[in-house]
Amino acid sequence: MDDLEHRDGLPETLQLLLADYPREAWEAHPEFHGLTSFWLERHMGFRRLLPMLQDQTRSIIERDAEPNPRRLVQLASTLLDGLHGHHQVEDHHYFPLLATTEPRLEQGFQLLDGDHHALDAHLHALADRTNAVLRTLSEGQPPRETAAQLDEVLTPFASFLDRHLLDEEDLIVPIILHHRVRG
Repeated sequence: MDDLEHRDGLPETLQLLLADYPREAWEAHPEFHGLTSFWLERHMGFRRLLPMLQDQTRSIIERDAEPNPRRLVQLASTLLDGLHGHHQVEDHHYFPLLATTEPRLEQGFQLLDGDHHALDAHLHALADRTNAVLRTLSEGQPPRETAAQLDEVLTPFASFLDRHLLDEEDLIVPIILHHRVRG
């Protein structure tokens, strides 16, 4: 299946340029620095934030430390706002530009757009569960149960997000490198 929750990689039909531009060769490409390195760094930022949010949530569940609502809000907000903004820029600028640049892979951009819609539901659940933890803390109640509910959405979200980011990179980076897209 091609939907985010079931696929285990970019469909083979969308890997047209990936064979010519494999991951291990990206950094050595003369067009790597610029749009490609910026894009990948944004993705790495999301990959770094998510485990920090998971650790903060699990420390509340396990009572390893006094709950730090400010840190929880900072991590969740940075992740949610960053992903929302990143997807907006992709959907409204980069995906149309790159789909026009490489029309053979237009179906890949439809796949990624579908991912963004699927991830939206996860982002809303993540925001709702984070707010529940904060409400519990502000009411002076023990936050373990609401933190556990937050952790329940973080685990599958991490998997879905990583799958999306990997597939997006495997589709987009080869297009940028091949066509020397500057953004």
